[in-house]
Amino acid sequence: LLLDEPAAGLDAGESRAFGARLRSLVDEGVATVLLVDHDVDLIMRICDDVQVLDFGRRIASGPPSTVRDDPEVARAYLGTAAEPATGGAS
Repeated sequence: LLLDEPAAGLDAGESRAFGARLRSLVDEGVATVLLVDHDVDLIMRICDDVQVLDFGRRIASGPPSTVRDDPEVARAYLGTAAEPATGGAS
């Protein structure tokens, strides 16, 4: 199955139920799934392997826990750490 943002429009409960059903299809050998999505929680729950793209360039790949902790992924999707506040105007 090729799924492009299948969880779009689902609330959190529906997304969890959808993810559980999709994972069961894979575990039962019924389907192989290629999932394209921005729902990080869904991806972390059901995927065995994750590929992360930034402007079409692969910046990380591997198990969800490895990709989640990758500094390049954090930079691309969360930005760099903000400078600490100085506490007053100059």
